[in-house]
Amino acid sequence: MCGFAGLIGTNGGFSDSISEQSLRAMGNAIEHRGPDGEGIWKEDTVGMVHRRLAIQDLSPAGAQPMLSNSGRFVIAFNGEIYNFRELRRELELGDANFRGHSDTEVMLAAFEAWGVENSLQRFNGMFAFALVDRHEKRLTLARDRMGEKPLYYGWQGRTLLFGSELKALACNPSWKGDINRGALPLLLRHNLIPAPHSIYSGIYKLLPASFISLDLDRLVPGELPEPSRYWRLEDQFVEDSGWTLNGASSHLETLLEGVVGDQMVSDVPLGAFLSGGVDSSTVVALMQKQASQPVRTFSIGFNEEGFNEAVHAAAVARHLGTDHTELYVTEQDARDLVPRLPQLYDEPFADSSQLPTYLVSEMTRKYVTVALSGDGGDELFCGYPRYPSMLRGWQRRGSLGSRLKGLSGRLPPGITAQAIRALVPSQKGRSVDALRSRLARARIIASARSLSDYYRRSVSYWPDPSAALLESGEGDYGLTGPLPDPVPDNDLKTLMWRDLNWYLPDDILTKVDRAAMACSLETRIPLLDHRVVSFAMGLPASINMQGNVGKQVLRSVLYRHVPRELIDRPKQGFAVPVAAWLRGTLREWAEDLLDPAKLKQQGYWKPDMVRHVWDEHISGREDYSFQLWGILMFQAWLLEQEHGVVQE
Repeated sequence: MCGFAGLIGTNGGFSDSISEQSLRAMGNAIEHRGPDGEGIWKEDTVGMVHRRLAIQDLSPAGAQPMLSNSGRFVIAFNGEIYNFRELRRELELGDANFRGHSDTEVMLAAFEAWGVENSLQRFNGMFAFALVDRHEKRLTLARDRMGEKPLYYGWQGRTLLFGSELKALACNPSWKGDINRGALPLLLRHNLIPAPHSIYSGIYKLLPASFISLDLDRLVPGELPEPSRYWRLEDQFVEDSGWTLNGASSHLETLLEGVVGDQMVSDVPLGAFLSGGVDSSTVVALMQKQASQPVRTFSIGFNEEGFNEAVHAAAVARHLGTDHTELYVTEQDARDLVPRLPQLYDEPFADSSQLPTYLVSEMTRKYVTVALSGDGGDELFCGYPRYPSMLRGWQRRGSLGSRLKGLSGRLPPGITAQAIRALVPSQKGRSVDALRSRLARARIIASARSLSDYYRRSVSYWPDPSAALLESGEGDYGLTGPLPDPVPDNDLKTLMWRDLNWYLPDDILTKVDRAAMACSLETRIPLLDHRVVSFAMGLPASINMQGNVGKQVLRSVLYRHVPRELIDRPKQGFAVPVAAWLRGTLREWAEDLLDPAKLKQQGYWKPDMVRHVWDEHISGREDYSFQLWGILMFQAWLLEQEHGVVQE
């Protein structure tokens, strides 16, 4: 696990933008991703810097950028190739020779023997890399199948920049850093900026399972090739109706046990996150089954009622016999961390569980260098409670739309709060504006044209971003565009497909990567092994759903190791009490960022709307914490961009 950055200049020879000094500055910006070493390589108009977090082959033989034996290829690589030993044995049957025992060296030998695209199809792991073919004068940028590792790229003037994090790109002299206003509607909708977009104009995120190849002799500033795909998620949506629950769970257990065993290989101390839920408990159970000593496990808790899963994690840890450590988060912990979030994420990112994810990573890094995580189970095995509720809502949308239209007609502009109590008794504590807002949102959702459209509107915190933005206009991303043929737009697989194409890589995996790597902690996610993904997508959705409870196949695996009574409880998620914190210890911080004069001067938001939403939240009449958190994260990020300081 590491970080890298690099660039290509088009002005012939090395300028200030591709000097060794500028490359070192780019590397220093991501030192947290690789505190164990630095390497720089440059040739003609190409330069790369690599920061190393030593996990496999701790010797100098594992250092990067690394050249292949023939000298043809040079690579800067972030991630792990879990099947590198198997690939090495195969390559050694040919004429491949190895100096050390790193997976990076195996990758280079694979490129020599099989070519780039064929090698990508054979790699089993999480990765992002930049590869220079010195013979053919070509740069390839590639990303793993599910999007565990990040990769940004784009033109800034006459310089093409690429790297693991935006902060590295921003250290180059060619950096412009113009804000991409088209990203703001997406931020309002989802509290993140989905790929391929970024907050900066001209800078893109490479999509999962994709690569781009650039001819170094024919580069045209401002022009980029379309990414190619070496693996297709939709091809895994081929159902096998012959599975039974017992048969599927037995197959999954065998598959996962092998995957977990592969991901436990490390030359440094290793542990796991444990929330006490189905996913992380399954991973830890299979780790402990194969370990010769108690596995180190880590969890985080809250003192606020309804947000604390630490007690459940501790119970699972006791049953499995792990060496367990927990940390309880206070409001002050959150207050101290919030101003640092723009530094951690480089662009506005507003999943509030970013707070506990960082804090548990920080604690975990004190004891181990690698941690396995249970992420991905909800998307792969129908675990989200919203799935059945969305299907019911989609089926009832016609009658709902009629009722909403009728109710809206009974709410004239001058209606009083007393009249609302009579018309809608269940909403008597809400203001007229709040009720109108809820009705407007419900109407937008009910008017969806397809299940995919219904899903997108339902998961939008602001279904109409133009209500708060001075300028709007949205680009395509994982929730827009038609579904591929293997995925029908009428059932649970539609919702799973959409989550796997945007929510998992752009939210969950982004959150985990940035939080953990900020602490120099490598995370590994066994459930996202592509063989597990392929198996899960081939299961009929019905086999995972029992009533409104999903993940039946994964639960059946876990029940063989952990008693049901320790697991069976309503899904809680990794939520934090942001609504209360914004009314408490974070209120002063938020008030300053949402100052109307400041909002007007900056010119991105409609100050009256933003302040109205803030006032409604502070009054306690509404919980607008999700809607506000996205705006606040942008404001905090913008403050750092404008002043180069972090608000204390």
